[in-house]
Amino acid sequence: VQLQASGGGLVQSGGSLRLSCAASGFTVDDYAIAWLRQAPGKDREGISCISGSGSAGTTRYSASVKGRFTISRDVGENTVYLQMNSLNPEDTAVYYCASRSQKDCSLYRYRMDYWGKGTQVTVSS
Repeated sequence: VQLQASGGGLVQSGGSLRLSCAASGFTVDDYAIAWLRQAPGKDREGISCISGSGSAGTTRYSASVKGRFTISRDVGENTVYLQMNSLNPEDTAVYYCASRSQKDCSLYRYRMDYWGKGTQVTVSS
């Protein structure tokens, strides 16, 4: 199982970015996949997840990103996306995608089984 996050960069406050998490070794609707982020000096926090197909419920968001970020998946591309809108400097962090070995969604970092390398997102004021 491998996960590769990409799409980070530098953006001005109020701008948008779309992150991608390309999976290999499994199909993205087999298991739950989450996005987490870690800002300097802070703990890694789960911000969004999408359940494996067939599981009760489909997406979840943390309060800090709800209404601004949208998680989605493209099974044909075997990729999960995170569309991030209305970005602000507090969103500056390294963003990671991770998967569980089951379909149920979770934002809890210790429930993740596989991790990709992070991608840096920097939002300037």
